Amino acid sequence: MTDKKKKYEEFPVGDNLRVVEDFLPSPSEIAFDEPKTKVTLSLTKSSVDFFKQQARLNGTKYQRMIRILLDNYVNQHREHRQ
Repeated sequence: MTDKKKKYEEFPVGDNLRVVEDFLPSPSEIAFDEPKTKVTLSLTKSSVDFFKQQARLNGTKYQRMIRILLDNYVNQHREHRQ
């Protein structure tokens, strides 16, 4: 018995199925941890409450969620300006 790996093209593809390009970041793009700078920031109570609630529901820290949101905002706008 041979253990030959099949390629996508060898499997039947239905009318509504297709192979999509890999859109996920590579492990090297997400493995590093950038240096952080501590800041003092005043946010509305409703915003903080929202992030705390979402953090509890998703098993993470609310400050991390805010940091990721800001990082995504910066990256989005940095790409459009270059």
